[in-house]
Amino acid sequence: MPTSHRSEAFANPLLQHWVQPYGLPPFRELDAAHFGPALDHALEQHRNEIDAIANRVDPPTFDNTLATLDASGRLLNRISLLFHNMTASETSPALQAAQREIAPLLAAHDSAMYMHPTLFARIDTLHAQRHALGLDSDQLRLLERVHLDFTRAGARLDGVARARYSAVMAELATLHTRFIQNVLAEEAAYALELRTEVDLAGLPDFVRAAARSAAQQRGLGDDVYAITLSPSLAEPFLIYSSRRDLRETLWRARTARGAHEGEHDNRPVAAEIMALRQEQAALHGFASYADYELVDRMAGKTTAVLDLLQQAWEPAKAHAEVDRQALTEMARALGEPTPMAAWDWRYLAHKVRAQRFDLDDAEVKPYFSLDAMIAAMFDCAGRLFGLRFVEQHGIALHHSDARLWEVRGADDALVGIFIGDNFARSTKRSGAWMSVFRSQSGHSGGTLPIVINNNNFAKASPTLLSFDDVRTLFHEFGHGLHGLLSNVRYERLAGTRVLRDFVELPSQLFENWALEPEVLQRHARHYQTGEPLPAALLDKLLRARRFDQAWATIQYTGPALIDMALHALPNGTPVDVAAFEAEQCAKLGIPEDIGQRHYLAHFQHLFASSGYAAGYYVYMWAEVLEADGFAAFTETGDAFDATTAERLLRTIYSTGNSQEPAEAYRAFRGRDPQVLPMLHKRGLLSGEVHVPI
Repeated sequence: MPTSHRSEAFANPLLQHWVQPYGLPPFRELDAAHFGPALDHALEQHRNEIDAIANRVDPPTFDNTLATLDASGRLLNRISLLFHNMTASETSPALQAAQREIAPLLAAHDSAMYMHPTLFARIDTLHAQRHALGLDSDQLRLLERVHLDFTRAGARLDGVARARYSAVMAELATLHTRFIQNVLAEEAAYALELRTEVDLAGLPDFVRAAARSAAQQRGLGDDVYAITLSPSLAEPFLIYSSRRDLRETLWRARTARGAHEGEHDNRPVAAEIMALRQEQAALHGFASYADYELVDRMAGKTTAVLDLLQQAWEPAKAHAEVDRQALTEMARALGEPTPMAAWDWRYLAHKVRAQRFDLDDAEVKPYFSLDAMIAAMFDCAGRLFGLRFVEQHGIALHHSDARLWEVRGADDALVGIFIGDNFARSTKRSGAWMSVFRSQSGHSGGTLPIVINNNNFAKASPTLLSFDDVRTLFHEFGHGLHGLLSNVRYERLAGTRVLRDFVELPSQLFENWALEPEVLQRHARHYQTGEPLPAALLDKLLRARRFDQAWATIQYTGPALIDMALHALPNGTPVDVAAFEAEQCAKLGIPEDIGQRHYLAHFQHLFASSGYAAGYYVYMWAEVLEADGFAAFTETGDAFDATTAERLLRTIYSTGNSQEPAEAYRAFRGRDPQVLPMLHKRGLLSGEVHVPI
């Protein structure tokens, strides 16, 4: 190592041995300035490792090529995972500046690896001989997945096309970063300030407490309440506020994120991303970007995606018309204007729900404290999979809100580390997600996963959750369990590194246990009195589950259909994002009084990375698997049936990508999935139903 590199490694905590408990990053010593030099060093090290594999003179074997490749890049992996987690969960202007510089460098490194001609030649040789090599099933799966990774990343390109492809990927990385940062900037800058009782009209105590906390976090003063754009604060405001003018103000602010002229306008950014994606698809020989992406999805073709979405879309619009009539009657009874607008639907639906089911979320929410629901999800994981969660204190993490638990198995052996970061803040991107600081693998005797769940709940004392918040908590924990319970040899196949329309199965499946009466009776207790959720209130909550599902289905399915239409455009089609979205809304007949969950200018699923591009449909695809899959438990009469839980662990949660997902599902369920349970769950059954999977 050159002298300059030795002195740099000595000074940079990222390049030293991480001595923190469990091999955690040195959070207390971190500075944004550490990442650039550390990643430069790690990238060089990984390039040398790649060259060493590629330049071997002996013939390629699985061990000297595939296994060695999977084990390479340890330093780069741990630093880049830390960097991505920090820029998402606890960013800063300095980190954002580093992100803008580093994102294209990481993309360029990936391109150089995947288009390394001699490395790919070795992999290609093994792939051609794969059925004669006597490989174990997971080894064959790794070889096939890595070969596909390389071909999809341009390994077969040469000359000008190879150079252009690398440039396209670097440009996309820069634009993805800009898109994320623009959304965060607009969300961080916005607060609807409430200063009088008139402004607070209709808001229950738990919303006021969360709004007071948000105002204090933003330094707005002790007598001010603030509604931010975080769903855990904005959604309750739209439900409860009787100030129609303020509901409209907030609704417009949420929908217009990223769509303002000036520095943070994401419309031209999204248009540039689309042009580059179309060029990417063309370089691969596909007619559209959707065709390129769906090659590596369970759906396979756009027709399969549209077939599923349309089975929900038209019934949802029909059911919404029935709901609209009830909401309109409520509006008239309250003296509210008609016809309704999009900022009225939640407010009026809440009134109708309260009337129809004698149920008010303000009555329910005191039973759903965050701490109690964390205990509930841990209890479910224990009863299903034999896990035990032991909180550890005094360990430095990336933010003081974050908490850490050891995860232990039935034999008390350490399974992994779980970190929960549950509160919204201006330095954290919106939404909810799972990530890892370290993935499970069989390398070096086995690496224990370090998994993090991020949520954006409105912080209060105590923090009380809506039932939608509870489902989000369980959803992300389902992803977390997918990472924690992974038990495979090769990191490329570990945890959540599965096909995109399969990755949501473990998360959405785990949501079901949040609805189990047995779980709610045990853990849903009033935060003041400790009294359990009354049986009558629980019954009303469960009976109301399907209420307003047409609205929820339209809110989700509209953006999913627009996503597919956008990415199915023929290569070379210019995109005016605003005009395209307006045209599609009209074509689909998206009701103006319902609108969409996401609009293109802030649709991070599509434009923060390529992960969900031509893939927002995956939540409904996975919901088909999930609804059908949970029926395996209900058919036994026991939501915690031990035999079914063991099979679920063995075939789904622990296997990562070590087998083809349709085979994994059949191994669990004993057959292919059926779409009927999903439509029944949403209350959308009507007419003939086709199974698309």
